[in-house]
Amino acid sequence: METHILYFVAAVAAGLINSMAGGGGLITFPSLTLVVPPVVADATSALALLPAYPSAVWRTRAKLSEVSRRWLWLLLVPSVLGGLVRALMLIWTARSSSCWSRGSPPGSNGAAHGNRGLATALWPLAAAIVFVVALYGGYFGAGIGILMISALSLLRTGDVHRVVPLKNLLTGCLRGVAVVVLVVEGAIDWGYGLPMALGGLIGGYLGGTLTGRINCTALRAVVMAIGFGLAAYYFWTLYGPPEPHFGGE
Repeated sequence: METHILYFVAAVAAGLINSMAGGGGLITFPSLTLVVPPVVADATSALALLPAYPSAVWRTRAKLSEVSRRWLWLLLVPSVLGGLVRALMLIWTARSSSCWSRGSPPGSNGAAHGNRGLATALWPLAAAIVFVVALYGGYFGAGIGILMISALSLLRTGDVHRVVPLKNLLTGCLRGVAVVVLVVEGAIDWGYGLPMALGGLIGGYLGGTLTGRINCTALRAVVMAIGFGLAAYYFWTLYGPPEPHFGGE
């Protein structure tokens, strides 16, 4: 029981971080690998953080109304397709390897403000960029928020107060279709997933509230801090010193 409470609290923190910037999966996924196999940990982490997105979107829906419907569909479709394709690839990879068992982890009036910076001729490029980001998000969600914010900022979809709600909508949709695939395939540990999903819902709502109130400079600082933290984490994982082993082996 105590363990499930700890995972619930971790999901609240991860949901809050995810709704403001991204990187919450680096809290839930590594902790879940301590108790379930890697692929199950990834799937359960995706389920746990999924409710954070709609709750955050609801809190910031006023900002989303400023984005044109054409932009929404242009970015939403490749997001969903990318999440679906990559989730299917995750299942296929898991079936062809030992990842199932314990082992190494594998328009409104304000719409013009959202698309002024990108010419219509470049819209296919925008869809392609979001699709590539969604491919990563459907396979391994940790850090997907930071990548999506970077892509949307590159595409000049607006200031950070508009980018973050749009990121939450797109990421929630792509992770949603991925979770459906993982649920159908039976890859989720419901014992941990359900209390963590409740925690993610609470964290996402709190994060959406903060996103609407915090000023742009502070919000950019949060995004940058989490982004650099992610970079440091991955650098240490790839190039850090190996863990010491004691004993005769």
